Amino acid sequence: MDMNVLQAMRGDRKPPNFVGVATTGLPSRDELLDALRMVAGQARIQRGFQLLTEYVGASHYLLGRADLVQEADLDFVVSSDWPFDLVKEMAPIFAAGLSRLTEMEKCLQLFQPSFALLPDDVSVPDGASRQYCSLLFNIGRSRLSLVFLFDDGFILSSERLRDVGLLAGYFASFLNYGIIRSERDFDLTDRELECLFWIAEGKTSDEIAMILGISRNTINNYITSVMRKTATKTRSEAIAFAVRNNLV
Repeated sequence: MDMNVLQAMRGDRKPPNFVGVATTGLPSRDELLDALRMVAGQARIQRGFQLLTEYVGASHYLLGRADLVQEADLDFVVSSDWPFDLVKEMAPIFAAGLSRLTEMEKCLQLFQPSFALLPDDVSVPDGASRQYCSLLFNIGRSRLSLVFLFDDGFILSSERLRDVGLLAGYFASFLNYGIIRSERDFDLTDRELECLFWIAEGKTSDEIAMILGISRNTINNYITSVMRKTATKTRSEAIAFAVRNNLV
């Protein structure tokens, strides 16, 4: 794990920002860092995210590939200790929610985690609240979603959530568990990358068709495919995604 990050976090000694909830029993930041360093060396993904879950005071976690939600079903779930039936019921709801977010909203979720309620007709673990908390973070070109369940009445600390958002990315980047499927690289073809480059240059479909010597409909099909693979909804979002991931 990056020692500069560890030292910077060790130097921040401000008390956790809990409101109305006792922090007794929660691990300290130093304890979390030491434990994460140990399990990262052992490539134990489940234990690492359980440690992050305990640190923030949550009861259950779900880690998913937010850039794979368009594949539907459970393919985007990387690791979870939620009951399987709950994961199966919530997977399409998470996918739909993520697809509605703009690129800017996705970027901001690391610093502004979102809260929502589980549907009334799903079963939750004993003692768990129906409210869940989710945040997004990146590992290279891969975007991951970390979703927490917590005990009914528990108030999460914004400071500890920020710690988790930062450390989750660093911890996951050390694991060889298929979290980052670099060989996939969004499966963008050379033609799709060409179209992405030209729309980033401000060219219209007609102009790109003239430049590449293919039909306007084919260009639109390439651009639609780019947006599907990158989970973006508009050309502007696709351009922002491409810039952030050094694709253009």
